[in-house]
Amino acid sequence: MTGSDGPHREPGSDVRAAGSASERAREEEERAVEQALALVGGADRSSRSDRSGGSGEPPSRGRDTRGHRGPRDEDLDAGRSSNTHADRSRDPQAHRSSDPQAHRSSDSAPYDGRDNDPRDGRAASATAPAPGSEQPPLPDRALPGDPAKTSPPPPSWDRARAVAARAGRGGPPVTIRLPLDRAPGHVLAEALGALTDLPSFDTSAMDGWAVAGPGPWAFEAGAGLLAGRGPAAALPDGTAVRIATGARVPPETTAVIRSEHAHVDEARGLLHARRSVVTGQDIRPRGQECRSGEHLVPAGTVVTPAVLGLAAAAGYDALPVVPRPRVDILVLGDELLNAGLPHDGLIRDALGPMLGPWLRALGAEVSGARRLGDDAGALRDALASSDADLIVTTGGTAAGPVDHVHPVLDALGAELLVDGVAVRPGHPMLLARLSPDGPCLVGLPGNPLAAVSGLLTLAEPLLAGIAGRPAQDPYRALVHAEVHGHPHDTRLVPVVHRPGRAGGRDHVAPLRYNGPAMLRGIAAADGLAVVPPGGVRSGTEVEILDLPWAPATPWTEGCFT
Repeated sequence: MTGSDGPHREPGSDVRAAGSASERAREEEERAVEQALALVGGADRSSRSDRSGGSGEPPSRGRDTRGHRGPRDEDLDAGRSSNTHADRSRDPQAHRSSDPQAHRSSDSAPYDGRDNDPRDGRAASATAPAPGSEQPPLPDRALPGDPAKTSPPPPSWDRARAVAARAGRGGPPVTIRLPLDRAPGHVLAEALGALTDLPSFDTSAMDGWAVAGPGPWAFEAGAGLLAGRGPAAALPDGTAVRIATGARVPPETTAVIRSEHAHVDEARGLLHARRSVVTGQDIRPRGQECRSGEHLVPAGTVVTPAVLGLAAAAGYDALPVVPRPRVDILVLGDELLNAGLPHDGLIRDALGPMLGPWLRALGAEVSGARRLGDDAGALRDALASSDADLIVTTGGTAAGPVDHVHPVLDALGAELLVDGVAVRPGHPMLLARLSPDGPCLVGLPGNPLAAVSGLLTLAEPLLAGIAGRPAQDPYRALVHAEVHGHPHDTRLVPVVHRPGRAGGRDHVAPLRYNGPAMLRGIAAADGLAVVPPGGVRSGTEVEILDLPWAPATPWTEGCFT
């Protein structure tokens, strides 16, 4: 019953209430301790699993908010978790406390921010918790202070390129023989040795007169010796005979006198030299260029038109070459248009038209770009059925709701060799091997210039390794402008070469419009400057990556600088 004294209390209710309050206090204290430990690296799996929903079950080991797999216990035990780590920058919520200043990401450092376009990796950040809800548990892959479970930072740009080059060289070498007309653009699988002496006999280097002994020389009227004819009789001393360029020189010939240096006395039948005659002049002796068996060009040389001509001269009908790498291009994204103007949230596909010619310029044999949209099943089928050496995808490399590249690679059991690179633009790029003997996949971000960055960071060295091409020789050039850098990552900035003025050194000038979604700068560039973290001052030397079609003379940048 109730009365003026207040509601009736059951016996022991005060004790239970006190116990509940104490329990809540302990829970609050434990939660505070857990949050503090999370900041300094002391949180454990069991405490986080309690917070994740009270069931006591560990958090899901499927794909976390950053778009890569949580480690299986066997992965951690075998030390294989490094193959599945992704770029931390795809989840700016990871490792953050309730204090927004406690764990500031690299993107929040002083920087122009243009390399953080969300199209670089769709849905780059995790969903914020609802007001009043508990903070979400830390991802299973990112326990601070636990080396076995903490995601490492993405590899440096240099490291990622080295991994890609090794992956390209990993397979057994393949050699095919192609007729000369099909060999251009391929890479020699073997050193090219001469099959004959060049020239294979003594020949005349000029139109004129072959003479023997001292002059003047008697001659007989007639056509003389022409190229392509058989051997002539020995030339007696004191005689001369007309000879054409490339004709076989008669035995005992002293020299060839050019037509313009000779005076012909038709009446007396004598030839006089207008200049002094030196023994052997204007005669190309046998073997002057090379002897049979001599190495002409090394293995790994690209068969250019000049190499093709040398091979033909040296006696080749076919050449041993490495097959061109075969590349499939898969364009992902429902928002892309193949034609017309952008409209209603749809944009033109810039990568489909660009990547094919670019990859061909890198020595690949490329199929036409194939549109898949945002369809995980279609992507999986395309990857499983491809017989290419390399598959290049565009977009879908981050952790958004329609970014299917990581889940499909997981489902196929692919090995992630590079998952995120410390480079801007393009940091969500990836390199995977679909199976031990299967093709490789290079996943490019969806932003156009970010995709170019991925192409040059991962695809170019990979293709060079597959094709047997030597790596691009690095070189450095002065940059005539201050170039801002990312606080922690390498930047690739389009540049154009400029000749030095008034005796100054040649240099490169950075181009504007170098944001990850922009192509206007790279369209005017002939190279990319590799800008280290922190940037460079004007007058500093930077490494330069030449574009495969870089002209021999500098371009003018017009309105692009």
